[in-house]
Amino acid sequence: MSAMWKPNQTGPITPNPSPEPVRPSTPAPAFEAPGRSAPPVADQATIGKGLYIKGEISGSESLYIDGKVEGSINLPGNRVTVGRNGQVAASITAREIVVLGKIRGNVVASDRVDIRAEGALTGDVAAARISIEDGAFFKGGIDIRKPEPKPSSPATSTIAEAPRPAATTVEQAKLI
Repeated sequence: MSAMWKPNQTGPITPNPSPEPVRPSTPAPAFEAPGRSAPPVADQATIGKGLYIKGEISGSESLYIDGKVEGSINLPGNRVTVGRNGQVAASITAREIVVLGKIRGNVVASDRVDIRAEGALTGDVAAARISIEDGAFFKGGIDIRKPEPKPSSPATSTIAEAPRPAATTVEQAKLI
């Protein structure tokens, strides 16, 4: 037992000297976990591969789908991840959409849509950003939307609105 003690320590050597594991400042995306489909993430619901849901899904947390979903998914401020086994026949509205499985339907993301190499998306995409990896399948239209600007002050929005009447006048002049 004396091998467990160091002269300058008062207790036994533990296999993990730090009290908590070191975590990166930004959480790792669910789609990059090599061993499992997705690691558990705070405030994320999971639809397992043995589940089939038909209807409307809405809420205020992120969703990981590894089963089958048919209908509509509305999670505007959150991430929707369709896992490798996931099969979705639905319209999806979310902040971020990650596709590792199959989606058949239109998707709207306020931030971005990522179609990974294993993923397949058949439907129209409306998002601020889109990423399609080599090997991914995509069939549909893309509408790149600028993110909504955040108003900094009321004076800024008043200045931005001032040129509108002049533009309308010019457009009317062209019609005459």
